[in-house]
Amino acid sequence: MTKWVFSTALFLLSAAALADVISKGDTGFTLVITGEVKTTPVEAYDQFIRIEEWWLKGHTWYGKSENLSIEPRAGGCFCEISGDNQVLHMLVSYVQPGVELKMVGGLGSLQMMGVHGGMSWRFEPMADGTRIIQTYNVTGYAPGGLKDVADIVDSIQTSQLNALVNKLSSDNN
Repeated sequence: MTKWVFSTALFLLSAAALADVISKGDTGFTLVITGEVKTTPVEAYDQFIRIEEWWLKGHTWYGKSENLSIEPRAGGCFCEISGDNQVLHMLVSYVQPGVELKMVGGLGSLQMMGVHGGMSWRFEPMADGTRIIQTYNVTGYAPGGLKDVADIVDSIQTSQLNALVNKLSSDNN
């Protein structure tokens, strides 16, 4: 039992994403979050696109990850559809399958602020797997500024990247 607990803890520590708020101010912020997995970039990208399998349901509007989808094409939708209830979270602006996907828009409460966000998910090959790099640049206006929002968004997006890393890691064990 002790060996199992230690192994599990070690696995979770190795799978944890590293987050960094590169800059933050009243008019915007930049986040860079990285994680590493023992899969190919194509496998990591393909799992990323199947967002309904790994996105945390607590960060959906209707409480079910299976309602999420990403259309991996320019103009495609990162959407959440639950019957007649529908949310366009972000629009896909760039696709290079197995390498990078970029989207524009605001997630969660950012959606109704006067902000513009650009998010990229890159999948870089490493000798023993793939480095996943999520970058999110947000700029614009929000009452009270965006400086304090940066750490909240960073925490949520780090949790999301960790969920993707954990999904990829558990599928390959």
